[in-house]
Amino acid sequence: MAVVDDVEPQAVYRDDGGVLVVSLGGRWSAGRAPRLEALASELTERIGSVRSARLDLSAVERLDTLGAYLLDQVKQAGEAKGASVELISRRPEHAVLLAEVERNITDYQPPVQPIGLVTVLIDIGQGVTRFGRDLAGGAIFLGEVMSGCVGALFGPRRFRGPSLVNQVELIAFNGAPIIILISFLVGCIVAQQGIFQLQRFGATAFVVNLTGILVLRELSVLLTSIMVAGRSGSAFTAEIGSMKMREEIDALRVMGLDPIEVLIVPRILALIIALPILTFISAMAGLVGAGLVSWLYGGIGLDTYLDRLKSVITWQHFAVGLIKAPFMAFVIGLIASIEGLAVKGSAESLGHQVTASVVKAIFMVIVVDGLFAMFFASIRM
Repeated sequence: MAVVDDVEPQAVYRDDGGVLVVSLGGRWSAGRAPRLEALASELTERIGSVRSARLDLSAVERLDTLGAYLLDQVKQAGEAKGASVELISRRPEHAVLLAEVERNITDYQPPVQPIGLVTVLIDIGQGVTRFGRDLAGGAIFLGEVMSGCVGALFGPRRFRGPSLVNQVELIAFNGAPIIILISFLVGCIVAQQGIFQLQRFGATAFVVNLTGILVLRELSVLLTSIMVAGRSGSAFTAEIGSMKMREEIDALRVMGLDPIEVLIVPRILALIIALPILTFISAMAGLVGAGLVSWLYGGIGLDTYLDRLKSVITWQHFAVGLIKAPFMAFVIGLIASIEGLAVKGSAESLGHQVTASVVKAIFMVIVVDGLFAMFFASIRM
């Protein structure tokens, strides 16, 4: 027998003609969860050793869902061991709660998970549906953005010039250091690996061709776009999503302002302006890194490196990277804005959409780069 105060859960045991009678008392509520769990384990052990048990809840001061759930678990565990368990109480609210808990637990059936080919087909179908929905939503949003751009073009007073300048500063000026560092290091790595491989064939000098063409045509724009998608694209999604959560976008509509013109158009235009600038900076940093490594590892002097670079590189190689940049910027801005406006009212939704924005933007950047590669190959540029 346990002696406790009048609010702590308690259980008093007695034998009534071979029937284990347990008088329960105190508060069987979530506030006493550790004590309740200990009592439930004790009750399960005691009832498991008898053939019949009766739990009297008449003295229980308060019974909530947790207490009722534990008592129902004790009853089911006892019955599973062959004992007859009865829950009784003079208070009708106890009976109602116990019956409700028992009914919901008994009626619940875990969903049957299909296996094998069915699961694969379901996943494919859901993926296709999501892709189609995203494609339709993107087309609609693209139309709204183009409409906002046309409206800003024919109505200059509606265009947010200071916002555009601010976004260009955040994207290009503040993002330049990390772009320079990454491009410089990648240029060094590509040149180093190229030298190590070309030395086997006595063609070390061709590392200038390799790094020059690769950096100007592909690496500079691709690295810059991926960095901008992870840095500025995620920031756009987080900013717009936070405004959506705080209902600031609805407030703009109430004030008669178009959120597309106020928030989306300046950001996308800033990306279109800033990304070619960053691509040029990235290309120069990559070539500097490649030239440094060519001198250190390949013995190619600066004058030789520049002369060979001048003879190999044409304006076409330089133009290819810059032509891609505005299109990639537009794709990044479009995806970031769509995901930002898709944020619901929770922090979890914001995190999910920011992650989706970065992943989708990087994926689409690579797809666009591949399409341009095929296009330029077809026109021999």
